[in-house]
Amino acid sequence: MKHIVLSDLMNIIEYEKVRNDYRSELMEYKKNRRISLGPNITITFENRKTMKFQIQEMMRAERMVHDHQIQEEIDVYNSLLPLENGLSATLFIEVTDEAQIRPVLNQFIGMTEGERVYFEFEDYKVCAEFETGREESDKISSVHYIQFNFDPSAKAAFLENPESVMLSIHYNNYIYSEKINGSIHQSWSEDLISS
Repeated sequence: MKHIVLSDLMNIIEYEKVRNDYRSELMEYKKNRRISLGPNITITFENRKTMKFQIQEMMRAERMVHDHQIQEEIDVYNSLLPLENGLSATLFIEVTDEAQIRPVLNQFIGMTEGERVYFEFEDYKVCAEFETGREESDKISSVHYIQFNFDPSAKAAFLENPESVMLSIHYNNYIYSEKINGSIHQSWSEDLISS
């Protein structure tokens, strides 16, 4: 997927003028990019459009005006874009009850290793690869960046058989699968084609 460059972004003054409409449009766009797996896992699929929004929001929050600062953010977010023949996502472990944050998070320690989160379709299983450094032996982050890498035949099968695509998590007793609907599949397919 084509990387984001400095000229793709608005300065913070220009961004402030259009932010409300821009955010509303992005929230609507993300509806077809997000899926929940059970009560605690939400996965949002990322691309240039979603990452550009994240950078604009970071620039606004941190009042970034210097090119070198902005470029550092661009470099971080570009590293999270889908790889060639791949999909990229942010996985959130969500806990609404503050008293349960640590106990719930602890249940997911170890989730980042092995084949825990995956697509299944036709005769294929494409597993998430987790970014390293977000889990230790006694704690785990609530936010994870993951990549799904497709070989050419898996990519073709994913694109050609939308009705068969399932996204699943299977970790200890946390086992959930969701069939992907047409509009979500279409949105993700656009990323896979352009990656």
